[in-house]
Amino acid sequence: MIDRDLILEIGTEEIPARFMPEGLKQLQRTAGELFKEQGLVFREILTFGTPRRLVMFVRELTEKQPDREEQVKGPSKKAAFDDMGKPTKAGLGFAARIGIPLEEIGIESSDKGEYLLAVRKIPGKKTMDVLQSLLPFLIKSIAFPKNMFWEGSRTKFARPIRWLLCIYGVEEVPFSYAGLKSGNKTMGHRLLSPGPLTVRDPGHYFECMEESKVIVDQNRRAKVIEEGVQAAALSQKVRALIDSDLLEEVTFLVEHPEPVLCSFPEEYLQLPREVLVTTMQSHQRYFPVENTDGELCPYFITVSNNSAAALSNVRSGNEKVLKARLADARFFYQEDLKTTLEQKVEKLKYILFQEELGTIFEKTQRLIKISEYLTDHFSGLSEAEKKAALRAAYLSKADLSTNMVGEFPELQGVMGKEYALRSGESEDAAKAVYEHYLPRFAGDKLPGSKPGAIAAIADKADHLAGCFAIGIRPTGSQDPYALRRQSLGLLQILLEHKVSLSFSELMKFTLSLYKEKEQLIDLQDDEIIGHIKDFAWQRLRYLFQERGIDYDVVDAVMSSPLEEIASLWARIKFLQENRKSVLLESAAAAYNRVANLARQADSDLEPDKKLFSEKGEENLYHSYLSAKKKVLDAIGRDDLEETLAQLADLKEPLDNFFIEVLVMVDDKAVRSNRLALLLAIKNLYLELADFSKIVFPAHS
Repeated sequence: MIDRDLILEIGTEEIPARFMPEGLKQLQRTAGELFKEQGLVFREILTFGTPRRLVMFVRELTEKQPDREEQVKGPSKKAAFDDMGKPTKAGLGFAARIGIPLEEIGIESSDKGEYLLAVRKIPGKKTMDVLQSLLPFLIKSIAFPKNMFWEGSRTKFARPIRWLLCIYGVEEVPFSYAGLKSGNKTMGHRLLSPGPLTVRDPGHYFECMEESKVIVDQNRRAKVIEEGVQAAALSQKVRALIDSDLLEEVTFLVEHPEPVLCSFPEEYLQLPREVLVTTMQSHQRYFPVENTDGELCPYFITVSNNSAAALSNVRSGNEKVLKARLADARFFYQEDLKTTLEQKVEKLKYILFQEELGTIFEKTQRLIKISEYLTDHFSGLSEAEKKAALRAAYLSKADLSTNMVGEFPELQGVMGKEYALRSGESEDAAKAVYEHYLPRFAGDKLPGSKPGAIAAIADKADHLAGCFAIGIRPTGSQDPYALRRQSLGLLQILLEHKVSLSFSELMKFTLSLYKEKEQLIDLQDDEIIGHIKDFAWQRLRYLFQERGIDYDVVDAVMSSPLEEIASLWARIKFLQENRKSVLLESAAAAYNRVANLARQADSDLEPDKKLFSEKGEENLYHSYLSAKKKVLDAIGRDDLEETLAQLADLKEPLDNFFIEVLVMVDDKAVRSNRLALLLAIKNLYLELADFSKIVFPAHS
């Protein structure tokens, strides 16, 4: 059997760069799954992509499926043969139906008797035949964030498909999709070598791409861009700032990269660095340039998709575009500086936060109150920091009314800090204005200052409470109000700054500030808080497990009533480090015996020592009181080792209690009192964790 390479190319109109990385991953993953399902053996699958093509290259794909055997159960032996051992119609019919002589069919025994069992060999299909039906399904399976429909086929894809190339070995694989028939023709670079080009085999395909000015391998293309950009910068003895996300985007914008060094007037360097970088990177896909001192230089590098001969026009065109953009930015900046940041707060009365939740100005008033509430829960907060936090809360959204943020929304917070400093605000308050947006994305930094953390917590708490109060919840992949990011950021800040505050209490206070809204008068706080906590606790579990904690330890601690995030983490980390200790196993064993019976207790009853009649229950009660005092004291000092030791020490009096005392006696008062004692002990254990959630290895 000869293994051959396979090449599949889906030629399209230019696909958005942000669609490509995930599209290529899907193509590779789904192809591997489909080939394995069909029994097709291969060495590896590689996927490549440019703006105009998605390519799959399969090395050493076997020529056919392997033959396989299929067992077919027939009638019973009694039905297949008569008393003389001669075949009956049932036996002969079964043999004829499966195409195997009756004498070659075996007899299988089972609990229900003997029956005919045939083993039928099914020859594998040729790979060429399998591919003809598999490849259209593979192309259809690629999901993009947005699709287009075109022409009469009504096919869905990121952009219209214009050609299909598919060659297995030296043979074309014929199939149809989107009104097109596959063949051996491809297209080169749209401007430099358009084609069409005829491809002989998979190896020849890559030669054709090189000859037609297309670097089809995105990893190689990215390397060419990075090296070319740095070389262009080095020509002026400066260095380029290469952002990884921008590099990936530019990689999927071009097929034939040609870095071009351009310049802009030095006078624009007077603009804040963030304005310049954002204008170049986010809006124009340019790479900024800085000197060895880290200062921006009046240069930038663009990456052209054209020939070197056209670079002069590319340079002048891009320089004109950036100059115009920077002129606009300078105008916006100068206009914004005509009033202080504080004066801009009034304009927030005319900017809507959310239709049912009011304006940004109303949100600002809530942020001030939440921040003031939070200052009582930050340890070691100075008066200066408290003042900065409240000032930052008042100014935090003011830059949303500026011309600059209106033009460059991604600069919110950045410009707030800049304008705050230019307005004479303190550095702490200005920094907090910027930090209150952090973290902005996964992996982003957290607020470093206490004022910034307070303002950030207030903003995210208000966002969550308001959205959940009016029924806005994420569904599946849809999260237009970024509630997942907001809740995770809130939890991370509470953890990082060790804020001594119950999550539910924070939500309760925040919700109370919405009571003035007429449409929210009938809020059921407990129900809303429950929904918010459930939502946030899903993120928190993920956050803890991402830090290397076992799922059962996370569940054990998060099943306790505790809601202070930093304290939860301290206990989770402690139990993870001590999960093999004898003390933990003893505490868990004792808890499980208690918890099983405590479920039947009346939660409103407290144990009454006057009702104790057995020595064992009196001893347990005194042990409980002693342990309770020590446990609460140890927890108050964050001494988790002492806490676990005290809970483990309760095992002996508990064991004696269960030996000496019958809990479920006929006397209702005595029974209820004993159950109340067990419930009190259970609740004491829950001060640390729900030990029933912890999984211990079975002892041999």
